[in-house]
Amino acid sequence: MTEPTAQARVFCIANQKGGVGKTTTAINLAAALAQHRKRVLLVDLDPQGNATMGSGIDKNGAKINLYQVLIGEATVREATVHSESGGYDVVPSNRELSGAEIDLVQMEHREGQLKQALQQVSGDYDFILIDCPPTLSLLTLNGLAGAHGVIIPMQCEYFALEGLSDLVNTIKRIYRNLNPDLELIGLLRVMFDTRVTLQQQVSDQLESHFGDKVFKSIVPRNVRLAEAPSHGMPGVIYDRSSRGAKAYLAFGDELIRRVRTPHRSPLAN
Repeated sequence: MTEPTAQARVFCIANQKGGVGKTTTAINLAAALAQHRKRVLLVDLDPQGNATMGSGIDKNGAKINLYQVLIGEATVREATVHSESGGYDVVPSNRELSGAEIDLVQMEHREGQLKQALQQVSGDYDFILIDCPPTLSLLTLNGLAGAHGVIIPMQCEYFALEGLSDLVNTIKRIYRNLNPDLELIGLLRVMFDTRVTLQQQVSDQLESHFGDKVFKSIVPRNVRLAEAPSHGMPGVIYDRSSRGAKAYLAFGDELIRRVRTPHRSPLAN
C-alpha cells in the first residue's frame, strides 16, 4: 500500500498597502525555498504580473495564464511555467487577469476557484506561494480562501501599522466565514533601515504586540534586491552575497523551521 503524497503548504503573501516589498518577498522567498531544495510553485495573483516578470518569464508571452485557470478554461498544470533563473514554477499573470474580477462575480463559489484549482497540484509541491494584489479584492479573497496561512511583509512605519489592523481584521473574518484553516504565519519586516529611529520603535511595537508571530529575519533596504527584477531574476540569485539576499535566504530557512513546528495563531480565536 503506497503512502499518501504530502500536501503543499499554501501561503499568501499579502498586504493591501502598495510598495511594501510584497512581490519582492514572494519572488525571493520562492527562490530561497528552492535553494533549500524545496519544490515551490509561485502563483501570480496580481494583474500587474510583476512576480511573473521578476521570475524571468514574459508575462505577455505565456499562452495560458492564471485568468484561464480561474474561469475554468485551463488547469494549473497547463498554465505552469518554470523559472529557470529562480528554480521554481510559476503560474503567470498579466493584465488579462483584471477581467477575472467581473467573470468571477457571476460564478458559484467564486471565492473558492483558486483553492479548487490548486488542489489538483498540491501533491506536486512542498510550498505554494500566492502573490496577492495590493487590494482587498475578489482576487485577494480567492488567495486567502485557498491558503493555510498569511505572510505579511511590512515596512516599520506609522501608516503601516494602521493598514495592518485592517488586514488582520480581514484575516479574522475570512477565518470565521470562509476558511477555518487560515492563520497568520508571521510578519516580515522589510526595507528596514537601522539608522531610522522610528523604524526601530515600530519594530519594537510589533514584537511587543505580536510576539513570536514576528519573524526574526529582517530584510534591510538593499539596492541589489531592487536591481534584480530588471534582470529577470530573484535577488537571492542575482547577488547571493548581498545583505538582502542573505536576509531572504535566512527567512526561507526560518519559514521551513516554523512550518515543522506549527502552532495556531491567536488571531484565529
